[in-house]
Amino acid sequence: MSDVVLVLNAGSSSIKFSVFEAEGENLPLFSGQVEGLYTAPKFTAKSAIGTRIGDREWGDGTALGHEGAIAHLIEFFRQQLAGHKIIAVGHRVVHGGLAFAQPVRVDADVVAALRKLSPLAPLHQPHNLGPIEIVAKLQPTLLQVACFDTAFHRRQPELAQAFALPASITDRGVRRYGFHGLSYEYIASVLDQFDARAASGRTLVSHLGNGSSMCAMVGGQSVASTMGFTALDGLPMGTRCGSIDPGVLLYLMDEMGMDARAIEDLLYKQSGLLGVSGVSSDMRVLLASDDPRAAQAVDLYVYRLVREMGSLAAAAGGVDALVFTAGIGEHSAAIRERACRDAAWLGIELDPVANQSGGPRISTAASKVSVWVIPTNEELMIARHAMKISQAAG
Repeated sequence: MSDVVLVLNAGSSSIKFSVFEAEGENLPLFSGQVEGLYTAPKFTAKSAIGTRIGDREWGDGTALGHEGAIAHLIEFFRQQLAGHKIIAVGHRVVHGGLAFAQPVRVDADVVAALRKLSPLAPLHQPHNLGPIEIVAKLQPTLLQVACFDTAFHRRQPELAQAFALPASITDRGVRRYGFHGLSYEYIASVLDQFDARAASGRTLVSHLGNGSSMCAMVGGQSVASTMGFTALDGLPMGTRCGSIDPGVLLYLMDEMGMDARAIEDLLYKQSGLLGVSGVSSDMRVLLASDDPRAAQAVDLYVYRLVREMGSLAAAAGGVDALVFTAGIGEHSAAIRERACRDAAWLGIELDPVANQSGGPRISTAASKVSVWVIPTNEELMIARHAMKISQAAG
């Protein structure tokens, strides 16, 4: 019987999963998701080579919910993993706060501590923790490991984490945390396979997707990031605004009569690419659109991306390499081309042919800054952390 590790990544309306071998190169076995948990649930699963191995729809109006989805997945795993043993479940948890700077074995006290962090990530944290509690109820002896999107950034210099606020507020945990840490950690772990100079030097990593951020790394360690106290900060995203003058929030309250929940909905769900364009939150749709508002949204996205490159370059003390990753970063040659063109002052010289083919290196040999396209793998990073803690537990 061979051992495997299960990875769960739960959102508000979906649960994504992956299964990895626990030995050797930690090869993936299969992956999939249950989406539309409270509207029209749909389950799909594919093998590592893309063959569909699971498919089910429950129909409109069915409220499967997280608990129903987990119960379905456990039965599916039982069938698919005959001859295998799940030794651990690794979970992506967005916020670890000040207390959790590395992955941790989950128990009731850990869950209680993480629940208290929900105000720092209200649209993510409760949904990340729900499946942990469901699995604990259905499979109480199964080892569970929480892996945090904030942990990679906890070694940043204190100044990089600080807001200019009174100590009485800072001491409550109000500081810059940074997110997408599992993605950045994975890139740091494989960077030397692409560019030894980048791995030991100063690298800017652009995690560009529906949620977008950037991180400056020196010697593989985070020194600054665009996201701060919450995952709202920094770059414009699919539906999130990115950095905004706090005075705008006061204006929304005083002049437009908006309360905290209305502002939360505006900033998280109605802004970003969707809000500016009025067309879509999907970069592919915007790039294909002839609507001038779509073009404006793309222009703003690229402008802010390049502007943040300058900020992070200052924090890192220079730039040796630039990495694009995640959905937009890995698949949009147009966004990479525009960003590199506008950041030519950093010493970037793009190879157009290599960029169109997706790299991995998309800069010329003469470019002072090497530029790379490196697919991220947060799930594998979580699996490796869960395996390590499982081995330590004996």
